[in-house]
Amino acid sequence: MHQLFALVASYGYAVTFALIFLESVGIPVPGEGILIATALFAARTQRLDIAVVVVTAAMAAFLGSNVGYLLGRSAGHALIQRFGGYVGLTPARQRLGQYLFIRHGAKIIFLGRFIAILRAFAGVLAGANQMPWRKFLLFNALGAIVWTTTIALGAFYFGRAFVHLSRPLGVALLVLTGVALIAAFFYARSQEAALQRAADATLLDAAE
Repeated sequence: MHQLFALVASYGYAVTFALIFLESVGIPVPGEGILIATALFAARTQRLDIAVVVVTAAMAAFLGSNVGYLLGRSAGHALIQRFGGYVGLTPARQRLGQYLFIRHGAKIIFLGRFIAILRAFAGVLAGANQMPWRKFLLFNALGAIVWTTTIALGAFYFGRAFVHLSRPLGVALLVLTGVALIAAFFYARSQEAALQRAADATLLDAAE
């Protein structure tokens, strides 16, 4: 946090935008950390406007995830089609992944903003699984606004107390996400045939 604070002192809004944008594209940099550091800097020094911090961070998160989505939709989808069979992603399972993103993509994009690993890769995964563009735009925008507002204002008004609270909450969310993914995996395996029929029917209707 001390190093991030120094970056904000030197580069202001620019470093906040850059790191959050890169994280949202899919590069694992401390996007949430720089947002907290920027909000703390604004509260302590009054050299930055917290409203501008929120707008800057929200725009960076929104635009970065859009780039990640486009990368996933072009390169990611092509890579899955070409090499997916080597890791068990048969064409049928690829369709199943698209179906699950159609059904639950909104939750993944919105809630993923608050979970470290998912925040970085949600856009790429949405693109690779062909999540509808308009639906992605809507929930990407909502997630970016709610996440940046919550984190920035929390750090601005509650300072170090928020920092100490955010760490265990972040770990707890990550653990819960891991448990949910494991449960979803076993459920999908046990119900794969039924889910596959539903996926094929849904994608066929969408194609028509």
